[in-house]
Amino acid sequence: MSAAGQQDIQALAKGGRTNFFGFVLRLGGTAPFLFIAGRFYGVEALGRYASALVVVELVAQLCALGQRRGLAQRLSEDERDAAHVVADGLTLTLLLSLGAAALLLAFPAPMFPSGHYSEWDRLLPVAIIASALTDVALAALAYRYNVAATVRARSVVEPWTQTLAAVAFLFILPAAGLALSFILAKLAALAVALWPLVRTYGLPRGWYPRPQRIGRLAVVSMPLAGADLVEWGTRKLDIALLGIFATPAAVGVYYAAQQIASLPQKLKTSFEPILGPVITRNLKEGNLSAIARQVCQVGFWIIAAQAGIALALGIPGEGVMGLIGPEFVGGTGALAFLLAAEVAAATAVVSEAALVYVARLRNLWVSLATIALQAVLTIAGIMLVAQLGLNDNYRAAVVAAALMLSLGMASVAKAWILSRILGEPVNAWRWVLVWAVAPATLVGWLATYFLPEWAELLFGIPAILFVYGFVIWHKGFGPEDRVLFRRNVAANTNADEPARSD
Repeated sequence: MSAAGQQDIQALAKGGRTNFFGFVLRLGGTAPFLFIAGRFYGVEALGRYASALVVVELVAQLCALGQRRGLAQRLSEDERDAAHVVADGLTLTLLLSLGAAALLLAFPAPMFPSGHYSEWDRLLPVAIIASALTDVALAALAYRYNVAATVRARSVVEPWTQTLAAVAFLFILPAAGLALSFILAKLAALAVALWPLVRTYGLPRGWYPRPQRIGRLAVVSMPLAGADLVEWGTRKLDIALLGIFATPAAVGVYYAAQQIASLPQKLKTSFEPILGPVITRNLKEGNLSAIARQVCQVGFWIIAAQAGIALALGIPGEGVMGLIGPEFVGGTGALAFLLAAEVAAATAVVSEAALVYVARLRNLWVSLATIALQAVLTIAGIMLVAQLGLNDNYRAAVVAAALMLSLGMASVAKAWILSRILGEPVNAWRWVLVWAVAPATLVGWLATYFLPEWAELLFGIPAILFVYGFVIWHKGFGPEDRVLFRRNVAANTNADEPARSD
């Protein structure tokens, strides 16, 4: 591999390591919140909160207008001062989010399909402004390879602010606890993101907003925004449809399972901030084979990590869901399918990281087809469960299965399209994963069969991860894969490569 290729892998590995640490921290903050929300606020309150969040997060995604990934391309191509480019993006997002928040504050009904909400719940749209601006600010920092800012904002400040605020509101204002803790968490994350943004780029001196330029930016960002929206929609359509066809309690159970299963999803987004700038640079240089190699490399890292986490959380699934509350145990089937869905989606996500720059419209059409397939499968599954007279736990399971199937199809389609464009194979799957999964599954089954539930969680989960990690390290990881766990990659470059002059 060339020295430039080694530097790209080093950058990707560093970003992945930093964000993996963030994943662990986020787990530490999210798990207590789910426990508090399930045990003290109740499953129905959690269900109403989850339904409202679908709309709030959807609108925040719209207001970001694809800049989470599109900003990297504009910063690499625009000849103006980088601070001015970032200011344009923030201004566009601020204008959109202010308008959207005002509309939802005036007409809150879309957030609450059950019709039950308090005056405090109506304040949730305030979080739209903070969430959308934070996405743009962190995307700008990631372009300068500052991934630590994302970890601080999203994995430390946001989840822990929400958890601690939810505990405080239990004693101060319990009816408003879930809504206000969410708003405070988003505002805190924005503050933590803006501080390093100003230190990195400086203030946009001499800049002033031009409506024509801002409007042109909005038009150019539309295709990427559509792809982001559809990809996000596949993760929220399930809750939206479940909220229509099932009770708030069922939505609450499914939301809890989704929050646990989405923890591995953060591993995919761990590499996005770094993968974008690396891909745009290689596109500028015309190095298509390097892009294919990086997509496959990162894709395997993600699949390998997610498969291990899926086994560790899925095999003792009843115990994991039971920690939130006894009424949540019925969501174990949904949890298993959602964890499998995260593994199935990995190839689609890393392929899309390149497709958004080389085939935006084709990527958008595949994404639209994916969400349409998911909608059809979800509704068909819910109707089948109703016809069979099964309870809401089965509705939750078929909704999760529909997500898994649709994301698996998207991975196949997007990898094939990217392979045709780059002229190189794009396949993140390696059969060695089967060799790691098999013994880990056996260990997990033995733990659930012979150990009591508390020991199953305390000892079974670490045992599953240890066996899986041991096999994947010794049988699945080659020299390039192990770069992910090294801090000094330069020392491991090939000796026969010429030294680069300064």
